[in-house]
Amino acid sequence: MKSASRHSVLRWLILPWWTIQLFTGAKSFVDNPIIGSKQLNRLGLYTTRIRIAHWLAAHRRKRLGKKMNARDREQLAEQGYVLVPDFLPAGEFSALRDAILSRAADAREMVQGDAITRRIAIDADMMRDIPALRTLIRAPRWAALMRYVASFNIEPLYYIQTILSHRFDAPADPQLALHADTFHPTMKAWYFLTDVAPEDGPLTYVNGSHKLTPQRLKWEKEKALAAPEGLDRLSSRGSMRITPEELPALGLPPATAFAVPANTLVVVDTCGFHARGASARPSMRIEIWAYSRRNPFIPWLGWDALSLPGIAERRIGILWSLRDRFKKWTGQPWRPAGKITPNSNG
Repeated sequence: MKSASRHSVLRWLILPWWTIQLFTGAKSFVDNPIIGSKQLNRLGLYTTRIRIAHWLAAHRRKRLGKKMNARDREQLAEQGYVLVPDFLPAGEFSALRDAILSRAADAREMVQGDAITRRIAIDADMMRDIPALRTLIRAPRWAALMRYVASFNIEPLYYIQTILSHRFDAPADPQLALHADTFHPTMKAWYFLTDVAPEDGPLTYVNGSHKLTPQRLKWEKEKALAAPEGLDRLSSRGSMRITPEELPALGLPPATAFAVPANTLVVVDTCGFHARGASARPSMRIEIWAYSRRNPFIPWLGWDALSLPGIAERRIGILWSLRDRFKKWTGQPWRPAGKITPNSNG
């Protein structure tokens, strides 16, 4: 009885924190019993959060769209992504790629299934050593695309990312399953430094799956009511998985695979369904990878201290250090891999 009483008191003490999380990007049906409440979700809690978040993102994008060219805006509105081939002149791209691939830096790696994801932070030291890299991410079209798709005037996190597939005799990489990262518009970008062949596990995306249609809302509500016990582990934590067989009921086509040449930029709204394509052979894919996610219920565009020069370039190192320090509580799947080049075979 005493244990039950302590548990009840603890729940009441945590209740304000769980309530505050409703006004943030918190998404786990497992970790927050209010977000995971079937009764509240039958009444529309989850779908209301989705509607408000999408409405605010649309209004922020409307303000940011003045710096975008019309074709890029149309691509995002229709497809959920913007694809730009030959982003840099060929000579500039070759020089940039060679500089990036020849520079050794501290790397982190994470193993998922039979694949390794390697990341090297694009930090102040790298941009000092490779001025063309700083020029690229400060280029007007590049910067406008990152901010417009993210719906915030903030600086993304940037990495050099390497995907090494079929490296272990292990279950398939979980990133192969079509999924939405979260319930609200967010941004990820891939600027490919190497050619991506169809058999090398290209990025895939379901065209138009970022749109908040009645079919999508109905599907989201059904998933929320099945959570957490009726969903897989990642879906129950708010990153909804979907099978290819479910897409037609939502009025969606099969996923498009981005088997593209190097020097192609793809900027994606990751509330749309996407995945890493299946790789038919051991392969290595190298890209500049960008990520931007903020509290979706903030109505303003900027005012982000972490985007300030001098701070933005140091965020990744600080995040890695904090997670190392508190890994007992937060976990740390990114293990140090030493000082290596992005194209190291491990």
